[in-house]
Amino acid sequence: MSSALVARNAFNRRIATTFARRAIKPMAVTSFVRSNTSHAYVPGGPIYQGTVNDPTTFPPPSRTHGSYHWAFERLLSAGLVPLTAAAFVTSGSAYPLLDGILGVSLVMHSHIGFDSLLVDYLHPRKFPVLGKALPWVLRATTVGVLVGVYQFNTNDIGLTELIAKVWHA
Repeated sequence: MSSALVARNAFNRRIATTFARRAIKPMAVTSFVRSNTSHAYVPGGPIYQGTVNDPTTFPPPSRTHGSYHWAFERLLSAGLVPLTAAAFVTSGSAYPLLDGILGVSLVMHSHIGFDSLLVDYLHPRKFPVLGKALPWVLRATTVGVLVGVYQFNTNDIGLTELIAKVWHA
């Protein structure tokens, strides 16, 4: 073995030993002292439970989330195009079934969109109060809108007639 190779191996062993010693040493912990408050809360800031070394909890598997949920969203969105076109073609309240399907489809499409907004931007881990309350507000609002659409379709002119009147106005 050449002397250069022996020197290189010794250098590599020394580097590996240095890194191994540094990895074992505990890091120094510093604390930040605030003058006026003991716990400052930043609106929208992170709220973590436990430590960073705790394992991530995964939600239980569900058929309503994932690929089935995504496929339903796409099918609903694509189905609104012919339903809206059918509402333009069949002006008049002679089609209560079309009014009902269009009303439920529009409300469900809006509900899924707002629910995605809540899941993406107002997660309960970051917003503990709003993140848990707003999905229930959305559900109650969706039920109220469904009742309103039902009342509008049964006791008033219906969605297809409304679309026809707005289109010709």
